[in-house]
Amino acid sequence: MIIDFHTHIVPPEILKNRDQYFDSEPAFKLLYDSPKSKLATTEDLIHMMDEQEIDWSVAFGFPWINPDLFSWNNDYVAEAVTKYPNRLKGFGCFDLYNSQVVQESERCLKNGLCGFGELAFYKSGIDEKALDLLEPVMTISQAHNLPVLIHTNEPVGHQYPGKTPITLNQIYHLAQRYPENKIVLAHWGGGIFFYLLMKRHVKQTLKNIYYDMAASPYLYNNEIYKIAVKLVGIEKIMLASDYPLIKPARYLKEISNSGLSIEQIEAIQGLNAAKLLNIDNHL
Repeated sequence: MIIDFHTHIVPPEILKNRDQYFDSEPAFKLLYDSPKSKLATTEDLIHMMDEQEIDWSVAFGFPWINPDLFSWNNDYVAEAVTKYPNRLKGFGCFDLYNSQVVQESERCLKNGLCGFGELAFYKSGIDEKALDLLEPVMTISQAHNLPVLIHTNEPVGHQYPGKTPITLNQIYHLAQRYPENKIVLAHWGGGIFFYLLMKRHVKQTLKNIYYDMAASPYLYNNEIYKIAVKLVGIEKIMLASDYPLIKPARYLKEISNSGLSIEQIEAIQGLNAAKLLNIDNHL
């Protein structure tokens, strides 16, 4: 079983007319101003999955500021899940500064979505205000035992669209603030797992943290897979393409050439996500 834990879809109208959203949605402009930045619809995603033999994908939209936009995109994701109930799982996504977060979170769950993400703070990083804003979503997700996927990135290295002013300390405080939530950190959690080598506190603080590998081929060499397994443990790492940024085949090739065992590869490619999402891996 192969599960891609991190994909984005938007309604066709947004794909065709992206420019009209740039003025009111600065984060969207930041990521998609370039014509080379790809957007995908539900049918694009399913076609890719068929082409690359992906069994399931977790799909979500974009953390729009405008509540009409994030409701529209969340409805689109819910419709995709309804249309492809044995291929797609959907997460609710929105801007956490919006006053309608609680209402929208509950609406997403009623419409069949099974988690929240990719939640992001593209301008601020995960500062104290951001941690406060996460509280209602974390409360709802914990009550329903659902995962929350948070955008993180490494605080060093080259700049690129969507790289937030985040620090490892902010990521660590996120884990401290919400120790009982199942939190998935996108993009390898910015490398926070390297501190699992420390003797005190870190292992306990990060005990409920999972890691997706979205954008890994752009950021790290193949050694990241074996090092991550050694530090994190095999059960907390999940295949995540960030499609349409990159197709899963590139990750699958890297993982297969990483020196991991077949059992470890199977866990990363799907079994870990199946457990987190309550997918029967015998289907």
